[in-house]
Amino acid sequence: MEGLEGRLGENINGPSVIKVPNWVENPLGKYYMYFAHHHGKFIRLAYADSPIGPWTIYKPGVLDIDKTAAKGHIASPDVIVDNEAKTVRMYFHGYNQDKSGQKTFLSTSKDGMDFIASETVLGPSYFRVFKYKSAYYALVKGAFYHSKNGIEPFKKGATILPKVRHTAVHLDGDKLVVFYSQKGDAPERILSCEVNLSGGSWKNWKASAPKEILKPEMDYEGAHLPIKKSVKGFSKKPVHELRDPAILVDDNDEVYLYYSVSGEFGIAVAKLKK
Repeated sequence: MEGLEGRLGENINGPSVIKVPNWVENPLGKYYMYFAHHHGKFIRLAYADSPIGPWTIYKPGVLDIDKTAAKGHIASPDVIVDNEAKTVRMYFHGYNQDKSGQKTFLSTSKDGMDFIASETVLGPSYFRVFKYKSAYYALVKGAFYHSKNGIEPFKKGATILPKVRHTAVHLDGDKLVVFYSQKGDAPERILSCEVNLSGGSWKNWKASAPKEILKPEMDYEGAHLPIKKSVKGFSKKPVHELRDPAILVDDNDEVYLYYSVSGEFGIAVAKLKK
C-alpha cells in the first residue's frame, strides 16, 4: 500500500478510529485511523471519507517518539474526542525513561494531527479509555483503572479478563461492551463480554460470560495458515490470529469493529449487526 512501503508495512497493528469532529478545520478526511508498528518510532495516520475506506496513508504520521517522554518505541494509540474542550486525546505507550517498563502517556491536539505529549506516566501500557458519568476509566490488560479527569495518573480496580491481550470498549448507557482477544487461544480471535457499570463500586465490576464475535475466515485474516496456540509478544510473521480490536460508533449508532489481521499484518473492519 502506498505510504507503507518496505519496513513501514512489515508490522501493522493497534487501530483507533474517530470521526473527525466538525470543529476541526480543513481535515484530511471525515475519519482518522491511528495505528502503529509494534516497534515503531511514530504513530501512524490514515484518513478516509467513509468508515470502511478506502484509506489513504498520511506519510509523516502524527506523533514522533522524539517529542515524547518515552523511549524505544511508541505504539497502541487510543484516541477519544473531547467535544466540550474541543480537544483530541491520544493515549499511547512506550518505555519509561526510568527503565520501569512500558507505560501509558497522554498527548492532546486541537486538530487530530499535531499532538503535544505530556511527560506524566498515567499507568501501565495498553489503555482503552472511556468516560462514565463524571470520571474517566481505562481497561488495561483486563483490569479497570480510574482517574478523575483522564489527565492525572489512573488507579487500579477490578480485574475482569486475566488472559486478555488487547481490548476495545463501547459504552452504551450503564453497559460497557468489551471486545478483546486472549493470549493462548487457538486460534486467537475477537471475543466480547458485557459489564454492568451501575452495579456497585467500580472496584467490583464484573464481566459477563464471553461470546465469540469474529475468527479468521479469509486468507488475509490468516485463515489459510495453521491453527496454533497464540503466544505473547509481537507477530514476526503472518499467523492464524485476529488481534487489537477497536470500536467506532458512527451516525445512526452504526458500530464498526476494526481489528488486526494475520497477527499484526494489516487492519480490517466489520460492521456489527444491531
